[in-house]
Formats: sequence, C-alpha cells, structure tokens
Amino acid sequence: MVGLVGRGILESRTPWMHEQEGDAQGLRLLYTLFDFTHRGWEDKDLPQLLDAVQTSGFAGLNITFPFKQAVMPLLDDLSEGARAIGAVNTVVFQDGKRIGHNTDVSGFAQGFLDGLPGVALGHVLQLGCGGAGSATAHALLSTIGVQHLSLYDTDAVRVEALRYQLAATYGADRVSVVQNTVQAAGKVDGILNATPIGMAKFPGTPIDAAALQPHHWVAEIIYFPLETPLLAAARALGCRTLTGQGMAVGQAADAFGLFTGQAPDRARMAESFAAFTAG
Repeated sequence: MVGLVGRGILESRTPWMHEQEGDAQGLRLLYTLFDFTHRGWEDKDLPQLLDAVQTSGFAGLNITFPFKQAVMPLLDDLSEGARAIGAVNTVVFQDGKRIGHNTDVSGFAQGFLDGLPGVALGHVLQLGCGGAGSATAHALLSTIGVQHLSLYDTDAVRVEALRYQLAATYGADRVSVVQNTVQAAGKVDGILNATPIGMAKFPGTPIDAAALQPHHWVAEIIYFPLETPLLAAARALGCRTLTGQGMAVGQAADAFGLFTGQAPDRARMAESFAAFTAG
C-alpha cells in the first residue's frame, strides 16, 4: 500500500502508473490518493495522516504540492539528495522510521534531456521556488548544465532562500533573483514554470504570454492538464515546448523502486502514462 498526499490531485496519473507497473511485476500494489482539498482536511492534519498510514502498514507515500517542505520536520531522516534540495517528494516507511527522499531532480533532468535535446542553456528563467522548484533548479544547474539561472517567486523569503542555497552549491555567479518576469524573459533562452499556475485549480499563466518569444523554449512541470495555457501560447509562437510528462514518469519510476525494492521499467511506465492520458 502506497499513496499520494497533496491538494487538487484527483486527476493524477501516478496511481495508475504505479499499479500498472506493480501488476507487470507480479506485485499487488494499491495506490491511494489523499487529496486534502477533496477530503476537506486542513494543512495541520498532515501529521495525523502520516501517523495513520504508517500504523496501517503503508510502504510509503509520494508528497506533492503544497507539502514537499512541510513534511520534512515530520520525518526521522533524509536522503542526501532530499537534504541538499530542501524538499521531499517520497517518504518510505522502513523499520519503524520515516525516510524522506527526492526523486524530482532525476525525474525532471531525464525528462528534460529526452524532450528538449540541444536547446540553448546559457540563461534560463525559472518561475516558482517551492519544493518542486528547488528540485528543478538543482537539476538545471547540475545535470542539465544551465549556465545562469534567474529565479522568480511571489514569496521574497522563499526565493532568496533558494538563491542562497544554489549560490553556495554552484557559485554566486550562476544564480540571481528577478523582480520583473516580463523584463527578465527578454534576456533568456528558456522559461520553466515550477509553480502550480496552469493547473485546473490554479488557472492562468505564471507569466504574461506576451513576454514569450519564438526563440524561447518553454517547459512545464504540471501534467494535469498536460497542455497548460502557457504551453499553448508557446506552441502558437513556434517555441519548443516540454510538458510535465517526463518529470511525472521519471519521479514515479524512481519512487516505485524505493517503495518496492524492484527495478522499474521506465519505458513501460511511460506507456502507462500515455495510455491513461489517451483513455
């Protein structure tokens, strides 16, 4: 038994991917959605939920918006990656302890390299510096190889905290904070949306669509809906675009391995994602 904790997650493909991969490997895997909005729960109920599922014998939980950082004080230990990123998207219950991991970095990096090969990486604008944004920022500056990353978030404390963390790891000359996204967009090669804006629950675009230019590449981490208003506007201009599918499949595959101890078939999980979307 495993599950996903978050808000506005009823359209998530994650349960389907995990259960289909479990079936393919001869495992009876049951995946439950714990949507705080749908169930009428408050954020303060998170500790009680963790206690309940751990007591019930769950193998672990996936964690998504808005709990990737809020869950950390409730855990017994963190993987090196989760500690460095400052966010958790996977909790494994092991020997009576709660261990936090982060599979977003590897998931996003692989999806980006597969989906946007050869794009310019000199200067990138990232919108959003929460738990997912921390993971994508690390992926952009490390595995993907972005030379300079400009950060924007409506929360000044959050964006500055991420800038400080990234500067300490990759060098102060490789990261900056911007106040005006439209002005910043004119100076970059690509734009990544790491905010929830564009989901059905948070309609709209995280940046004025008029700021997009044909030379930009535009990437999303949102995958429900797969085609966000931002991506639609970018496609209309002829921009190269990347949906959130790659990150969704990549992080799910890595989490499956942590939950079950079995090696996932990533191609098969991508096929399951596509089949769910088509259905």
